[in-house]
Amino acid sequence: MLKPGDIIIAQIQFTDTFEIKKRPALVLFEEFDNVVVAGITSNLEMKGIPLSKSDGAIKDSIIKINYIFTISKAMISKTLFHLNKDKKKMVYNELIKRLDNLGK
Repeated sequence: MLKPGDIIIAQIQFTDTFEIKKRPALVLFEEFDNVVVAGITSNLEMKGIPLSKSDGAIKDSIIKINYIFTISKAMISKTLFHLNKDKKKMVYNELIKRLDNLGK
């Protein structure tokens, strides 16, 4: 069973092509075998929340809060690790900050 904060490897379709590749992602939530995730990149030039080797990442990466999408649970290969409480709080706070604009 997936939990919010899990870092997974999944088949991800890119938005600018029809290409599908295995990529890491952060599980935000799961419902009815649909999993809402945030993409992760090793391109440290991108904006987002840093994810380091000390957090459990294979290499330093960025959680892209601006790249959120839904995948089928069947597209997930494996769970790599789980974010610690502080890192999950950073993700939550950043999401709330961006979603707060809906109320304005």
